[in-house]
Amino acid sequence: MSHYHFIAIGGAVMHNLALELHALGHEISGSDDEIFDPAASRLQARGLLPDALGWFPEKINAQLEGVILGMHAKADNPELQKAQELGVPIFSFPAFVHEHAKDKTRIVLAGSHGKTTCTAMLMHILKKEGIKFDYLVGSTIAGYERMVGLSNAPLMIIEGDEYLSSALDLRSKFLHYKPHYALITGIAWDHVNVFPTLQSYEDTFRTFCNQVKNRCWFYGGDATLTKLAENRGSFHAYGAPAFETLGSGTRVIIDNEQDYVLPFFGRHNIENASGVVEIAVQLGVSRAAAWSHLGDFPGTAKRLECLQSSGTEIIFRDFAHAPSKVAATVSAVRSQFEDRYFLSVFELHTYSSLQPEFMEGYKGLFEAAEEAWVLFDPHVFELKRMPVPSKEEVAHRLGNVRVFDHPKQLAEALNVWRLASGARSRDAVTLWMSSGNFGGVKIV
Repeated sequence: MSHYHFIAIGGAVMHNLALELHALGHEISGSDDEIFDPAASRLQARGLLPDALGWFPEKINAQLEGVILGMHAKADNPELQKAQELGVPIFSFPAFVHEHAKDKTRIVLAGSHGKTTCTAMLMHILKKEGIKFDYLVGSTIAGYERMVGLSNAPLMIIEGDEYLSSALDLRSKFLHYKPHYALITGIAWDHVNVFPTLQSYEDTFRTFCNQVKNRCWFYGGDATLTKLAENRGSFHAYGAPAFETLGSGTRVIIDNEQDYVLPFFGRHNIENASGVVEIAVQLGVSRAAAWSHLGDFPGTAKRLECLQSSGTEIIFRDFAHAPSKVAATVSAVRSQFEDRYFLSVFELHTYSSLQPEFMEGYKGLFEAAEEAWVLFDPHVFELKRMPVPSKEEVAHRLGNVRVFDHPKQLAEALNVWRLASGARSRDAVTLWMSSGNFGGVKIV
């Protein structure tokens, strides 16, 4: 077995890859200057948590099979520099994943939003069918110990992220995978710190499209994708089948005759499920079986995850952070719970969302809710060396929202809001959207 060293082992995918390689019998070491839970606890349980935080060049030696470099590490990282001096092979995690999967059939699910859920849906269908596969997915999924699974299976299911690979490799992660089959859920400008223009963002998807070897399915309602797919005979559009909203999910009707009850809701989820079914069919699953298997799809963590379903308040948490994600999620909750009082809570947390011009893209997206609250933490702006806006400026840019500039203010307002629940004529549904954790505010 081999010895791999992880530089920035505390990352979400990085620590999962480290755990998987360790489970396969490889020797694993790693470093990071900050490691938070759940990564810290999971690494500690397997004896992989570094003894001290920081970077230690003495951990690097010429006997290493390879160094796996996380995006958190900078180009001047002392461990990285030592590895370069010694000529140790250096991989970003997507490069390592491709090396593992180079002789497998690779299926990549990409898009500005929805790719994690789509990846999990396809994994669920194939598992129910007894089809063996390796995988990389960007969220915790029920029934899987880790977010990465490596074996001798002939297939690999990969969530294709468009963000950069590492400090040494400024390509989008999904450009490493060179898929045989792909799905693209939509293109909506994101990650403005690395894609400063819409054109640059679209260009990386164009390159991805050029790499698809066999077939690609794309959401037909996306104008940009439709244009990218022009004159590509191997590209096929998908959309939503006929469906109706139920109290606890959705009923879809296929070919005007067969219907299936699904435990999730939201038009974007139904649309994407239809694309996932097409890939499953390509992989040998019958269309009827694929839809039937989605009937007990457990969902993914922080993707319209229901934290509380009883009482006078239903509570959802979602990873939504870019405007397209927020719009789809707010619409999904509003359409599913038309009779409930709707409170949406959104945290400005990503680099893109903190940009004044990009912030304008959220204006009007919360109007479907009776109340819309927005949290931003001045400390986050300071860490990113950005000017701190006033609450009034944020409210002006986002529209009719109530703005909080400290988690404590949000927590106090939430307590008051819940105490006043008896004054409302309807039970409530609350939707919490962030790529962070609302400064530690207790949601449930």
